[in-house]
Amino acid sequence: MIILASQSASRQSMLKAAGVGFEAHPARIDEEAVTDSLRGAPVRDVADKLAELKAIKVSLGHRDAYVLGSDSMLEIERGEWLEKPGSLDGLRVQLKQLRGKTHSLISAAVIARNGQPLWRHVETAKLTVRQFSDAWLEQYVAACGHEVLSSVGGYHVEGLGAQLFTRIEGDQFVVRGLPLLAVLGWLREAGELTV
Repeated sequence: MIILASQSASRQSMLKAAGVGFEAHPARIDEEAVTDSLRGAPVRDVADKLAELKAIKVSLGHRDAYVLGSDSMLEIERGEWLEKPGSLDGLRVQLKQLRGKTHSLISAAVIARNGQPLWRHVETAKLTVRQFSDAWLEQYVAACGHEVLSSVGGYHVEGLGAQLFTRIEGDQFVVRGLPLLAVLGWLREAGELTV
């Protein structure tokens, strides 16, 4: 059995679309406390640690199941990351901060079983945000502000958020929050998916 240690609609939809049978059980870890304790660490390591903590926590309650934990971090400049916007005003501030710049989106995945991590993968995509107008920003916030507040960066590239960018380098699954191709490869190797 495969368990996704997340309530993320994006991660769930990617797994469903790829034909992976799973149950979703959110880990409910204190992400803010974890990230605060890791200030100064490489952003890649923070994403990996959050994914690992989620996978381990849920795996302790689901004996013998493979548990997939995942997390994404947005690195705006080397070593500096953005949190989820949290409010519509926070969304406006973040998007203005990203406007006209290239940032990195780092997605990590860890698979654990019985409290032990078995596999991990971290992948990065680079996204360049266009010089959008303040008027367009207000239209964007009105159209999808509440639905993107729980997304690091404040966008969904599979929706209106695609209009934010002039260039995306890397795997779109990584941008959406899960290095799906690597996860699928591991699941096939583990015998959880047909080869």
